[in-house]
Amino acid sequence: MQYRRAQTPGATYFFTLVTHQRQPLFQHLDCIEILRQAFRHVKQTHPFTIDAISILPDHLHCIWTLPPDDADFSQRWRLIKSEFTRHCPTQFRQQPSAARQHKGEQALWQRRFWEHQIRDETDFVQHVDYIHYNPVRHRLVEAPKDWVYSSFHRAVRWGLYAQDWGATGKIEGLDGVGKE
Repeated sequence: MQYRRAQTPGATYFFTLVTHQRQPLFQHLDCIEILRQAFRHVKQTHPFTIDAISILPDHLHCIWTLPPDDADFSQRWRLIKSEFTRHCPTQFRQQPSAARQHKGEQALWQRRFWEHQIRDETDFVQHVDYIHYNPVRHRLVEAPKDWVYSSFHRAVRWGLYAQDWGATGKIEGLDGVGKE
């Protein structure tokens, strides 16, 4: 099956990546650090800007902006997932299925990822809010400020959010945003 993906150089994209069988890899600090290192490593040779991110135990959401002459986010994700997989401790590795073994794949990530090209400023803001509110939505914390593995704290420092944003209840306008 051929998947059709938006391929616009310099565009901004929202992504969701999920671990294989929703294994909670990112409840372990060492796995989060390996993921951070994988991002840093890939950004050195294939630059992109992380506009927003939230790393939850079994998935992550982020928004990237690619360089003006580049639309290849798939290669970046392939490299990040490969880098993470190479350095992931053996205790988190599951036995790959026969199909995965045949393709030389490990069983740490779901094969594909969800992507959405951001259309405009309203779409961007809705997806950033979705990312930052997601740990609350999953009942991991009471407020976005309580989730450590998120760009929410950077956004507060930049004056984009009040520290208590999202602490008083459901955020409007997020229905239908994102995919998990």
